[in-house]
Amino acid sequence: MDFEKAYKTIIVRIIEHRKQDEIDKIVHFYGHEKVIKTIRDEIYFLPNYAIDRAIRFFPELKKEEMYCYLNRKDNPYHWI
Repeated sequence: MDFEKAYKTIIVRIIEHRKQDEIDKIVHFYGHEKVIKTIRDEIYFLPNYAIDRAIRFFPELKKEEMYCYLNRKDNPYHWI
């Protein structure tokens, strides 16, 4: 696996299923800014529990700024 090309997938899986020590490892590997930017701007879907975990791991994130939160499919839509 190419860890540079698959960074989004790796970050998502770590956020969804891992603990703080593994979060620290991806921050060390990719850098704090890249991890934050990826979670905030590049990940299209995270379940509710993973969004809450991401905010717990990275308190500088806000739900209202995360693309995966803004793009939620459970938002009401107008059906014609």
